[in-house]
Amino acid sequence: QVQLVESGGGLVQPGGSLRLSCAASTNRFAINGMGWYRQAAEKQRELVTGVTRGGNSKYGDFVKGRFTISRDNGKNTATLQMNRLKPEDTCFYYCCASYVYTLREYGFWGQGTQVTVSS
Repeated sequence: QVQLVESGGGLVQPGGSLRLSCAASTNRFAINGMGWYRQAAEKQRELVTGVTRGGNSKYGDFVKGRFTISRDNGKNTATLQMNRLKPEDTCFYYCCASYVYTLREYGFWGQGTQVTVSS
């Protein structure tokens, strides 16, 4: 099993930045894929970004260069740096992970952290 703990959500003004962190713990295999999904009220969950152990990454179309995911394989952490935030980025953000190579299909999920972009 993989346990994921997110941190770093909160309230930020439009145009501002936030950094989300995710710490993963596992007592079995090494984690390969890690990523972030988000979900706004009454909307479907959508992929924000995914990154593999080898460093391949993928971003949702709406990111448009504003977000960057980084990863520390030794510490099993993934960090999402979000810049130029917009009100429409207001969502619950979920960290996710997988034992296998993937950029969007994950079997383990964190509890999520709220990001609110508002003036």
